[in-house]
Amino acid sequence: MIDLPRHGLGGAPLGNLFEAVPEEQARATVDAAWESGVRLYDTAPHYGLGLSERRLGAALAGRSGYVLSTKVGRLLTPAPPGDGRDDEGFDVPAAHRRQWDFSRDGVRRSLEDSLVRLGLPAVHVALIHDPDDHVDQAVEEAYPALAELRDQGVVQAIGVGMNQWEAPLRFVRETSIDVVMLAGRYTLLDQSGLPLLDACAERGVRVLAAGVFNSGILSTPEPAGTYNYQPAPTPLVARARRIAQVCDRHGVTLPQAALAFPLRHPAVATIVVGARAPQEIQANAALWSRSVPDALWADLESESLLPS
Repeated sequence: MIDLPRHGLGGAPLGNLFEAVPEEQARATVDAAWESGVRLYDTAPHYGLGLSERRLGAALAGRSGYVLSTKVGRLLTPAPPGDGRDDEGFDVPAAHRRQWDFSRDGVRRSLEDSLVRLGLPAVHVALIHDPDDHVDQAVEEAYPALAELRDQGVVQAIGVGMNQWEAPLRFVRETSIDVVMLAGRYTLLDQSGLPLLDACAERGVRVLAAGVFNSGILSTPEPAGTYNYQPAPTPLVARARRIAQVCDRHGVTLPQAALAFPLRHPAVATIVVGARAPQEIQANAALWSRSVPDALWADLESESLLPS
């Protein structure tokens, strides 16, 4: 089984998610992650229409001892000139269009294209990306294609990456995947993905926990901002503030607890956090280097802020 590092860098911000990141800043962010001991790097064609892959590949060139994951399911096809900016949340020119494709040929072509953009000879992990509306095809065609590539040694591990837990649970039960990337469904505010994690623990599937800040509300000591990329509902903000108050009693900040919480489950191997600047990397590294007392989790459970 592939050895997964404890901390990973999510590559969506490097693809100009929501706002542009200058080239030098993107490179400095990856460098800061490396210097902080981050050894798992995750990207996808979807992130900035390939920009994240190009930037990450350039920054990792010449380095070794890391785990690199990318994703399949969206092919990038050239778009006609003059199509303006990308309309899926990334501040990049719309020079390509995303085309859903979970077929065997689509999976192989996706990985080949990713390697060209990365400029690297191989990736270690290949994840089926967001097959929410294509689950049957992903199980019946994309998974066997990736399993074949794993058998051939082209990739070391395969899996699925999603923002929901129900479809990944089907993969865990019906296939022999190695890894699940679960975003936002096992956090201080949302433990709905627990059935998936329990199934992963039973079957030896490792979990990459992403979205641990739920897109922003848990990223600062005083909770505010967005939850799952939407304005955070008032009751959820109130709950997050109650969690923050308990954390404060134990000398722990809310983001520190958010980074530590998923690792308490035996299936979780890695915390994957996106960043767009070196300062964010350094702040997160300072947080995960601090221990969180068991008494904090006990108090959160006793106050019904976490399940027992």
